[in-house]
Amino acid sequence: MTRTPHATSGEPNPLRTLTLDRLRRRTSMKWRTHPEDVLPLWVAEMDVPLAEPIVRTVTGAMELGDTGYPAGTAYAEALAAFARKRWDWDGLAVERTAIVPDVMLGVVEMLKLVTGYGDPVVVNPPVYPPFYDFVRHLDREVAEAPLGADARIDLDVLEDTFRRVTEGRRRAAYLLCSPHNPTGTVHTADELTAVAALAERYGVRVVADEIHAPLVLGDSRFVPYLSVPGGERGLSLMSASKAWNLAGLKAALAVAGADAADDLTRMPEEVGHGPSHVGILAHTAALRDGTAWLDALLDGLDSNRRLLADLLAERLPAVRHRPGDATYLAWLDCRALGLGDDPAAPFLEHGRVALTSGLPFGTGGAGHARLNLAASPEVLEEAVRRMAAAVERAGGDRG
Repeated sequence: MTRTPHATSGEPNPLRTLTLDRLRRRTSMKWRTHPEDVLPLWVAEMDVPLAEPIVRTVTGAMELGDTGYPAGTAYAEALAAFARKRWDWDGLAVERTAIVPDVMLGVVEMLKLVTGYGDPVVVNPPVYPPFYDFVRHLDREVAEAPLGADARIDLDVLEDTFRRVTEGRRRAAYLLCSPHNPTGTVHTADELTAVAALAERYGVRVVADEIHAPLVLGDSRFVPYLSVPGGERGLSLMSASKAWNLAGLKAALAVAGADAADDLTRMPEEVGHGPSHVGILAHTAALRDGTAWLDALLDGLDSNRRLLADLLAERLPAVRHRPGDATYLAWLDCRALGLGDDPAAPFLEHGRVALTSGLPFGTGGAGHARLNLAASPEVLEEAVRRMAAAVERAGGDRG
């Protein structure tokens, strides 16, 4: 499988379009959680306008009063076409898909299909905090298989964990984050093939959260888990929400591998009642007609990724940061700054910059913070300036 590189779109960089004054008029979580003097670089919302094809589609639905219940397979067809063009993958079969309210609720439904009460679900910390919250709320046991020091899947640790959690013929699942949040790691075909082989050996079912799949930067390429040898028994959750900033227009797709189709047919019919019809229309328009906008965004994110690395090297050289190859999130190792287990707290208190605390990401999260770089270059520059000043002020307080 070869990656089809995105073309130069000719569209303006969406990250340079909106002013802070305009962004502060938004009423979503990112802009209403903190006071106006705080730069919000935490929750996964982007500082971008919507792609025009999405605006036209949603506006047209409003004008028509097309706000009823969802129907049809247009969303799945659009995702399948996107996968063929973007990832050179033609294995996304529309008949092996189901609409779910969003990715995490889809994860819950997939775990219900392949595990039971009290069964273990393996995760790779540091990892997206809702993995812990939703799994525990489902009355499953979270089992950690931490990433290696290189922020990649440690296959030896993963095998040891699979062996331990399946002792006594227990059922188990592996909740794979691909690409990985918060590190931005893009798993390779070889790594995913090895994961599939381990899962088969120990009878572990793989559920892949692939919500960040369209957000792969530079020369890296996304490999769908269901496309690798042995991935046929896997289940995947995909959505346009992260790449096109559509979290408020809920819709996602569950996708089954060729040998997992029967699992998907057991999902209750009422689960498909949860997604918004308007959300499905928006996601379909994004995948079908929003790729030029996406390409401009990816170029802007790649530029911001390099900018952040330069700014940290200049202003906060003690912060260890390995730029990720995907997502718009940066994982900052702040342990050398002496700010304690939760460096996001002094950055907020002393610098008025809101980052996400690393603690809820599980093992490996202490002393870290996650930064959302889907903002204008000017905001990133100001944020790092404030963070550097916060370190000085915090040091003064300790003195």
